[in-house]
Amino acid sequence: MDKHIIFEDEHIRTIFLKGSSKELIVSFGDLITRAKGLTINAEKSLEKFQYNVIGIMPKEKSWFPESSMKNMMAAIQDYLAPFKTRIGYGGSMGGYAAIKYSNLLDLQRVIALVPQFSINPQDVEDLRYNMFYHADVNHDMKIKLEDVSKQREYIVVYDPYYDEDVAHYIKIKDIIPHLRTLHLHHTGHDAVAILASSDLLNSFLTHEFNETYFYKKIRQVKKNSKFYYRKVIENLLPTHSHSLGKILKNNDFQVDGNFFDSKLKQSLIRSLFSNKQVDQNDLKKLGLQINVPQEIRNLLLDDFGHGLVFNVISQKIESYASNAIALNHKFLIPIYAKNTGLVQIYLNDERYIVAMNDRHVMKLFKESEDLGLGMHPLVIKKYSDYFAISYKNLNLSSDEFGGNAFVEEMPETAKFINEPES
Repeated sequence: MDKHIIFEDEHIRTIFLKGSSKELIVSFGDLITRAKGLTINAEKSLEKFQYNVIGIMPKEKSWFPESSMKNMMAAIQDYLAPFKTRIGYGGSMGGYAAIKYSNLLDLQRVIALVPQFSINPQDVEDLRYNMFYHADVNHDMKIKLEDVSKQREYIVVYDPYYDEDVAHYIKIKDIIPHLRTLHLHHTGHDAVAILASSDLLNSFLTHEFNETYFYKKIRQVKKNSKFYYRKVIENLLPTHSHSLGKILKNNDFQVDGNFFDSKLKQSLIRSLFSNKQVDQNDLKKLGLQINVPQEIRNLLLDDFGHGLVFNVISQKIESYASNAIALNHKFLIPIYAKNTGLVQIYLNDERYIVAMNDRHVMKLFKESEDLGLGMHPLVIKKYSDYFAISYKNLNLSSDEFGGNAFVEEMPETAKFINEPES
C-alpha cells in the first residue's frame, strides 16, 4: 500500500493514498477520527474501490484553520494536478471543511454529513462546539459566498428534527441555494456512524444524484446499522414510547449489553413493560440477558394502586399497573407481605433476600448466602392498616410514575396495602 505524509503542521496532517481511480477523493477527518499515524478517514471503504485519496486529518479540535489549508495547498500541488475530477467527503467538522474549502481544492462534488456552518458563537450558538472556537486560529471561519460555487455539486445529509444541526444547515442553505439535501430522520448527529458502508460511500462519491436511488441505498444501510436503531429508540422513546414494540417486532438487529447506557436501558425496560408483552427475543435484541424467574401470585399495592415488584432486569423495586405485571410476569416479581420480616422474592424455585447498600444499589442474596460488605436486608414492617418497606431509618416511597425512592418521613406514598381479595 503506497501511503505517505505530504504535508503537516501543528493543526493538520495530510496523507496521500495511491490508488487506480481517475478521481481524487479528498477525505476530511473529524473530532473522532483525528490524525493517528497514517490513518485516513473512511480509509477501508476508499481503499476497497481503489480510489486515489488525499486524507486531511485534524491534529487538534481546530476546524481546519484557513492558514493551515493555504500552506498545505502550496505544498501538494503535484499531487492535485493529475486529477481533473476531485470529490470532497467528510462528516461534522470534516463536512464543514469539505464545503468551506471546495473552491480552494477545486472540488466538483462535496458530500458533507451533518456539517457545521461555523463554531464561532457569533455565527451560530452551538454549545457542543463553541468551546473550541479560538479567534486567533478560527478568525472569520464561517462558510462564505467566495468559498463555494454554483458550478460545484453539494450534497448534505442531516436530521431535520435535530435542532442543533438544523441551525447550521439553514445558514449553509442560504449560502448554497442549489444545495442537494438528504434527510436522516431521528438520528441526531450520528450520520457518520450510521451510514458507514463502503457501498454507500462509493455511491455518494460517484453516482449521479437521484433522491430515489440514494434513499433506497440509505434505507438498506440503516436496516443493518445498530447505531441507527439506538438513535431512533433514544429519540422516539420520550414522546412515542409505543413505537419501541414495533421497532423490535419489525426489525432484525442485536446489540451487546453495553450498547445502551444505564439510564436509557431503564427507560427502555419501563416502556416495554408498560406498553407490550415482553419476550426473550425482545430483550436479546436490546442486549439484555437474564435468568427467567418463577411466576408469583400476590401484589402489594402502593398509594396509586400500582403493584410493587422487584424488576429482575433493572435490579430495583418499582411499581407497575396490574396489567403490565400480568403481561410481563416473568420479569416483574411481585413483593408480598403477611407479617413483619425481610423483603423476599422467589426466583427459579429459590427464595432470595432483597438487600441494599448506602449508595442505594440493590442486590439479591439467597437465604443461605452471606451478605456482601455494606449490604443490608430491606425490612417489611406490618402496621395496623398498612405495610412499610425500610432501609435503616429510611422508608420506601412510590410516585405516580412507578418510581421509588427512600425518604426519612412516612408519607402516604410510603404506605402499602395488600391487594384486595377478588
